[in-house]
Amino acid sequence: MKLMTFKGGVHPPTFKSQTADKPIVLCPLPPKISIPMAQHIGMPARCLVKEGERVVAGQKIGEADSFISATIHSSVSGVIESVSLYPNFIDKMVESVVIIPDKEQGDVTNQSLNMNKALDANQIRAAIKEAGIVGMGGAAFPTVVKLSPPPDKKIDSVIINGCECEPFLTCDHRLMLERTDSLIDGLRLIMLCIDADKGYIGIEDNKPGAIKCVTSELNKVVPEWANKMHIEVCPLSTKYPQGGEKQLIYAILKRMVPARRLPSEVGALVQNVGTTVAISEAVRYNRPLINRVVTVTGPAIRDPQNLSVRLGTPISWLIKICRGFIDTPGKVIMGGPMCGFSISNLESPVTKGTSGIVALTKEMVNMPLLHSLPCVRCGKCADVCPMFLTPSLIGYYTEHKRFRDAEKAGAMDCIECGSCVYVCPSRKPLVQLIRDAKGAALSRKRN
Repeated sequence: MKLMTFKGGVHPPTFKSQTADKPIVLCPLPPKISIPMAQHIGMPARCLVKEGERVVAGQKIGEADSFISATIHSSVSGVIESVSLYPNFIDKMVESVVIIPDKEQGDVTNQSLNMNKALDANQIRAAIKEAGIVGMGGAAFPTVVKLSPPPDKKIDSVIINGCECEPFLTCDHRLMLERTDSLIDGLRLIMLCIDADKGYIGIEDNKPGAIKCVTSELNKVVPEWANKMHIEVCPLSTKYPQGGEKQLIYAILKRMVPARRLPSEVGALVQNVGTTVAISEAVRYNRPLINRVVTVTGPAIRDPQNLSVRLGTPISWLIKICRGFIDTPGKVIMGGPMCGFSISNLESPVTKGTSGIVALTKEMVNMPLLHSLPCVRCGKCADVCPMFLTPSLIGYYTEHKRFRDAEKAGAMDCIECGSCVYVCPSRKPLVQLIRDAKGAALSRKRN
C-alpha cells in the first residue's frame, strides 16, 4: 500500500528505541508542585484560591475569563503554600499556585456517563471547557475554541495526529497502544461535536503496533450513534514534520490550506492523540485535565520512561524518578529536539503542553562548528521546507533588519519546524531569525 506523505521535510534519526516499548508508569507525587495560571495560548486564568487554603484534586483553582483561555484545576489534594510568581520553562515569571500535597490522595474518578447516551454538541463542548482541555502536542490552544468553528465553515473531516514525528518522544505512541478505546471514543465525540462525517487517524509506518492496535479497536462493536461515522487508519510515511497540521491535511485529504488560514478553510480539523484521550475522559467521566503522559528520555538519562505525571510536577522530580543523569547533560529540552525549548531551570513545572523532557549529552550539543558561516546559496533549506518558503532569504532580510521584506518573503507562514536548520551546511540559526522577523512584524502591527 502506498504511504501518504507531503512535499519537503527531513529524515532525522528517531531515537525512540529507549522508550517505545516501555509502558506508561504512574509518577510518584513530588514534595511540592506549582500550577501556573498560564498553561495555554491566550489570556491566563484568573486565580480563585489564596495562600493557606486547602484544595482537593480536580478542584477548579483558575477561571477562564476570556474566549481564548482555559480553566485550571488542582492536580493534587493539599494545602496552598503560596500564590506567587514562579518561573516557567522559559524562565518567565507567571502567577502560580504552589501546593504541598497530602500523603494520601483521593481518586478523581467521577460517575461515568452512559456510553450509549446520545450526547449533543453543546454537552460535549461544555464538558471540554469545564475540564480545561488544550492542545497537548505543545501548542496548548484551548480545545473548546477549536471545536467552535464559524457557522459558515463546515468541517467534514477530523484528523487525529498519531505521527509523533519528533525524535525521542513516545508518549502518544504509548497512548495509542494502551488507551486505544479512549482514543477512538474521543475521536467520535469530536466528530459528533462538529457534525463531521469522516474521521482519520494518521500514524507513521514506523509504529506498526499502533496501526494494528487502532485498526483492531475500530473493528469492535460500537454504540449505534457512532456506526454512522466513517473512521479509518491512514499509514503515513515516516518523515519530519509529518505531524504538522497543514502537512497532515495534505497527506491524508490532499487539500492545501491557504497561507495564513486555518484548516477550517478546507473543511478539516486536526487534534493530538493526548488531547483526544483527554476529551473522552472529560465527557465520559467528568475528569478535568490534571495529568498527562510525559516521555523523559535522551542519552543523558539513566532510566528513560513514559510517565503519567500530575501537572505542576517539577522537571527535576521527573529526572529523579528516572534515576537521574548519567553525566552532566549538555542540554535539557522541553518537547522534542526539533521544535522544543532549551530549559535553564529544572524546577519549572510540567504543564498541559509538556510532551517530553529530552536530555542530550555534551557531545551531541558541543558540535565542532560553534558559529554559523555565511550562506552558500545551496538551496537545501528551500528543498526541505514543508511550507514552500526560502528560509535563507528570510534569514538574510532579518539579519539586515529588513523586517518588511522578511514578512513579504513569508516569515509569518513559517511553522518553525526546524527542517531548514537541520540541513543547513552553514549552521545558520534560521528558525531564530524567522522568529525575530515574526516578532518585529507583530510589534509593528501593535504600534
